[in-house]
Amino acid sequence: MAKKLNNFKNIDELSIAAIRATCIDGINKAKSGHPGMCISAAPIVYSLFKDFLVANPYQSKWINRDRFVMSCGHGSMLYYTILHLAGYNITLDDLKNFRQLHSITPGHPEYGLTDGIDAGSGPLGQGIAQAVGMAMAETKLQAMYGKNVYNHYTYCLCGDGCLEEGISQEAISFAGLHKLNKLILLYDKNDVTLDGPLAQSSDEDVINRFLACHWNVVYCTKGNSYKKVRKAINLARKNKKAPTVVIFKTIIGLGSKNQGTSKVHGAPLGVEDGRKAKLSYGYDFPDFEIPTKVYDNFKETFIARGEEAYSNYQSNMAKLQKTKPSLFKEIMSLSTNNVSLYVNNLPLPESILKKNSTRNTSGEILNLFAKVLPNTFGGSADVAGSVKTTLKGESDWTPKNRNGKNINWGIREFFMSSAANGILLHGGLRPYVGSFMVFADYCKAAIRMSALEKLPNIYLFSHDSIAVGEDGPTHQPIEQLAMLRSIPNLNVFRPADAREVFAAYKSAFNSLETPSAIILSRQDLPLLDNSNVEAANKGGYIVSKESKPNLNFTLIASGSEVSLALGVKKILEDKGYSIRVVSMPCVELFDAQPLNYQFSVLGNRYEKRAFIEMSIPYGLHKYAKHVFGIDEFGLSANAKDVIKEFGFTADKIALEVEKMI
Repeated sequence: MAKKLNNFKNIDELSIAAIRATCIDGINKAKSGHPGMCISAAPIVYSLFKDFLVANPYQSKWINRDRFVMSCGHGSMLYYTILHLAGYNITLDDLKNFRQLHSITPGHPEYGLTDGIDAGSGPLGQGIAQAVGMAMAETKLQAMYGKNVYNHYTYCLCGDGCLEEGISQEAISFAGLHKLNKLILLYDKNDVTLDGPLAQSSDEDVINRFLACHWNVVYCTKGNSYKKVRKAINLARKNKKAPTVVIFKTIIGLGSKNQGTSKVHGAPLGVEDGRKAKLSYGYDFPDFEIPTKVYDNFKETFIARGEEAYSNYQSNMAKLQKTKPSLFKEIMSLSTNNVSLYVNNLPLPESILKKNSTRNTSGEILNLFAKVLPNTFGGSADVAGSVKTTLKGESDWTPKNRNGKNINWGIREFFMSSAANGILLHGGLRPYVGSFMVFADYCKAAIRMSALEKLPNIYLFSHDSIAVGEDGPTHQPIEQLAMLRSIPNLNVFRPADAREVFAAYKSAFNSLETPSAIILSRQDLPLLDNSNVEAANKGGYIVSKESKPNLNFTLIASGSEVSLALGVKKILEDKGYSIRVVSMPCVELFDAQPLNYQFSVLGNRYEKRAFIEMSIPYGLHKYAKHVFGIDEFGLSANAKDVIKEFGFTADKIALEVEKMI
């Protein structure tokens, strides 16, 4: 016999039942979704929002709100339901449109689409890393501006699958090392994955895994008990020395005939089983009907707490505006990711205009920007000396020095990139990350999330071609440039000299919604006579015009190959040909230019163009019929010998181009 409504012991029991029932209804209506963890984690998320989380649904971008990341994004119906009840701009109709075309309630949370979503968690594991980035940002900004401005928690909900992903261990290790005590990981341990029991793929000692990384561990054996859940989260908040994981032992799909099995992980319960589950909670309302008492519960707790905290915060900021107006102005101007006021008028010093590797030039220009930008914050994956990411005169960010600007990410490329996304999601800081170009593969999934979430992350990749030399084919990028260019909403810069490096940085820091990858050379490159910052920001431009009126051929190149193309031009023009050289530092910016500009740069005759680039030719035939590229892996030898072996010499290319003419 099913329970009746008047059998609910209290508002908490009713509210949790309503959340679970609404999740079942939404997933059933969509005929798609993941009901299992929506049901098992409902008490966890309910307690978090009702009792602890400080945020204002009517000011959802408030900079000092607690952040919440759902790393197990397949449980998005639970997220949307709790946001709806908590007063965010998500209606009951939006819940009914779960997973439908153009709805604001998609299958996984998407940052920027749905009110109240602090992060688009993406594929499993990245949410944890982004949450670590948010917690890092809170410590850094608090050190810069004080506890009255930034003082909040970062919460992250994860599941068994998140913790199997390798990035989770990178994040856990880093967070423990850096004592991010206001980071709380809420682990819904239901011991089931999509294919079956967790035991068939993992039997690790999770508690000791976290303890080994210097985390505080709270274990809640009754994750279905609201009181036990609340007590566990409260205990986690008391720790002041380390991040905390709260492990909740739950039952996936509680109430379903298939509870505790993978059958409820990724498929709707259906009408019959859904009703069975709802009745087991004592919930006997029509589909999508939520009692007024439940809404009132959130108004009296979450909303009231958030509005009071927001009001107090506004009073504190009003006092700051009166007593320290310049500081207040800086805080407000930097609270978003817009730093254009700081970088637009930055001049390029003559001292930088010289022959140099673009990685060295990048280091100088990065430091130039950092001097005018108070909120730069970044580093590399243990290659700061090689990629030149260290901010000179600045200290390292550590548990004892939250004012530091240099981050030692360690050999954690994927985590580093994802955590930098979290820093940007938090707002107030402009991070950058660095590694060798070949490691872009390790970063790829996070770069994709930067682009998807419209975060202006800055990726610095050096050692950009076969010119790496003796390290050999395992470390010589061949296909990585094409891979990066294939990602929508990512600007990929491969500058040829100091002016183009400066242009890349200026574009990257001015960007608000597009990440940038700046690809840098290990070897020295000459300063080009006619390189131009403004022209480079159009993505492609004529760096050396043809010497005679009738254009015979256009050579297009990027990075180190631009100077090579100029060498080819000299040989051919000495023979009487009319040759144009185009520098193409960013194909994405070039593609955004009007067609008449593109043709004015490239020349009208497609068959009389060649693209020269020491990488896979994929995608370059868009600009030229002929491509001088590499369609195999590199070789281990001195860089000059490798380059010569692959035919990237002015003499050899000039001979081939002459045949084309």
